[in-house]
Amino acid sequence: MFKRVLVANRGEIAVRIIRALRNMGIASVAVYSKEDRNAMHVRLADSRVCIGEGPARASYLNMDAIISAALNMECDAIHPGYGFLSENSTFARRCAENNICFIGPSPDIIDAMGNKSAARKCMMEAGVPVVPGTKEPIYDAEKGKKIAQEIGFPVMIKASSGGGGKGMRECLREEDFEEEFNMAQRESANAFSDDTMYIEKLILHPRHVEVQIMGDRYGHVIALGDRDCSVQRNHQKLIEESPSPAINDSIRMQMYKDAILAGQTVGYNSAGTIEFILDPSGQYYFMEMNTRIQVEHGVTEMETGIDLVMEQIRIAAGEALRFRQEDISLRGHTIECRINAEIPEKNFMPSPGKITGMLLPGGNGVRVDTAIYTGYEIPMEYDSMIAKILVHASDRDAAIMKMRAALDETLIMGIDTNLDFQYKIMNNETFCRGKADTGFIEAFTQGGKS
Repeated sequence: MFKRVLVANRGEIAVRIIRALRNMGIASVAVYSKEDRNAMHVRLADSRVCIGEGPARASYLNMDAIISAALNMECDAIHPGYGFLSENSTFARRCAENNICFIGPSPDIIDAMGNKSAARKCMMEAGVPVVPGTKEPIYDAEKGKKIAQEIGFPVMIKASSGGGGKGMRECLREEDFEEEFNMAQRESANAFSDDTMYIEKLILHPRHVEVQIMGDRYGHVIALGDRDCSVQRNHQKLIEESPSPAINDSIRMQMYKDAILAGQTVGYNSAGTIEFILDPSGQYYFMEMNTRIQVEHGVTEMETGIDLVMEQIRIAAGEALRFRQEDISLRGHTIECRINAEIPEKNFMPSPGKITGMLLPGGNGVRVDTAIYTGYEIPMEYDSMIAKILVHASDRDAAIMKMRAALDETLIMGIDTNLDFQYKIMNNETFCRGKADTGFIEAFTQGGKS
């Protein structure tokens, strides 16, 4: 087992990883930007190293600074968390070159699944259902338009290296294709330095359902339940829940089999997520794979009772999975609300600032993952998510009631947040009936209901 692990991240996920390391008796090293010198993860770690200025490119994306910090602190592993360098194969290779274990899948797997068009091709060949679309990459609008005509409009234009909604455009009409394609391609080139695109059939009114998988270095892959992530804005998730209210047990079991097949196909050896898109008829299709721990991993932890971060660390250290598929049992229902420092009434404008007071919810079946505290100054350089509130109850209706109570109990003073917005969703009829699709938030914000 590792003796000292560097956590190459910040915020709540860095705090989450440091706590897991502490529970395993492993020393932790935090890296931080000058902007984050007073952050909670810096305070909690056993050791800490400043790696640069506030902007991520000068700190949390600075491979040289992070590798140097790990070597100087004699770390034998690096946990990247999510975001930043977590799905960067170059960074994973740099770790290996310096005899540092990257706590995540191998660089080759990151490459295979990180490129969306390559991942689609891989899944097609494995027999996993994939949304109808291109098998080879597309580089110019003229060729893309011809393929879109063959697929049939509407279509979705996507960046092969995309993520977080960047480089994605819906195209409803043929006459808009070239403009939409060029816009998506420019955005992809700017965000990922990659202008490779692909095209797939646009599924109208879809649900977003993902399956958590875990694999080890010995060929074992298991599914640890599903999560519904349909409530999202600009492809950024706001609410996650498990199990998904959109699928029955028959679809669920087949989805698990396909998720395991996807993991086995690439020899997956860490915590990862197979994301599916579900059409109104109940047919699902592979969308992409996230080769990292997910923001919403806590939902699965509450459903299964398994600490995914600790398991991920054990697997990286060479241990075999301690669970078989028949050992995994899901219980009750879990909901997670992401709390962001933003103003929903002003087009979700970020709201950085100093927290002057706060009260977080508690009680049986309530969990809060956060890195904020009274007096903490939320920086403007990073993502606006400041907390995740999770509740677990015997069934979905009880979980919704518990989430309403938890949100009502939460108080964060000094900044604006989306707490009230989340509370309104928990009282929305469409959401409460389990009928919210990926267009729910747009309808909800425009008309106050869906």
